[in-house]
Amino acid sequence: MAYSLTEINYRTVADPAAFIAECDEGYQKKVAEAADLILENRKNSPIVLLSGPSGSGKTTTSMKIAEELQRRGIGTHYVGMDDYFKTVDHTTPRTESGELDLESPLCLDMELLNRHFSQLERGERVYVPKYEFSRRMRIQEPSKSIKLKPDEIVIFEGIHALNTIITANHPNAFKLYISARSDVEFQDSVVFKRTWFRLVRRLVRDYKFRGSDPKATMSMWANVRRGETLYISPFKRHADFQFDTSLAYELAVYNHTATKLFQSVPEGIERFEELRAVLPALQLFGDIDESLVADDSLVREFIGGGIYEY
Repeated sequence: MAYSLTEINYRTVADPAAFIAECDEGYQKKVAEAADLILENRKNSPIVLLSGPSGSGKTTTSMKIAEELQRRGIGTHYVGMDDYFKTVDHTTPRTESGELDLESPLCLDMELLNRHFSQLERGERVYVPKYEFSRRMRIQEPSKSIKLKPDEIVIFEGIHALNTIITANHPNAFKLYISARSDVEFQDSVVFKRTWFRLVRRLVRDYKFRGSDPKATMSMWANVRRGETLYISPFKRHADFQFDTSLAYELAVYNHTATKLFQSVPEGIERFEELRAVLPALQLFGDIDESLVADDSLVREFIGGGIYEY
């Protein structure tokens, strides 16, 4: 799918509130469709596995699906698979150059994950671990405990959720893959790549909420993309349902902040030419005041001010 730059810029000026509402409604319809399919599969398994690359909006989408299911009388639990990371030590996988490969699925405690899935399917209680990113270690206190009732499901969200290390052992779990999957075109040429949606989202979010300056986020981007190619994209074919989380209006919302951030692309980093190309591409878009964005919008995951806690 591709968006039209001409239409985006026209609607950004003509009636931005209506533009936002229409895009958000389209996203919500995809959420409802996912909920329909999850309900159909509930007789086979109460486990939902949600995957997608960085910046896809996995957390908000998980929460939206949970809300939709709860409106239909299905209790829903959410688990971020990041809490199943192992403590970083001498056993942590490394890249060919010898650096820590923190994108590898082997950084997750797959044995514990698979055991917990089986226990949940049997109606047993599990204690979800808790990972402290600042110290790169799992701490003793669990983050939560879950025991599923007959009318409940649990959503496990993480970049490796569809890896065959998991899905081969739990083939009946419902598998969902999301990503920003639309380019922006002008006169039949791509002027803004689909992967850049996610890069801009991540850059803005990291700057606003994770204390990461643009240089740090951009310096990681090549390794993030490498990890996606190796460990995430190959498994999306296993998904029972895939959908696009990009929103036609969102670049106009990020534009003011993102433009300032992309002005500081550090020379010499990997993928420098690509990163440098994002700034002139951003300048093709107009601006939408973020105050017009609904407080339950997916975009709030990246700009803040929403109703969800991350």
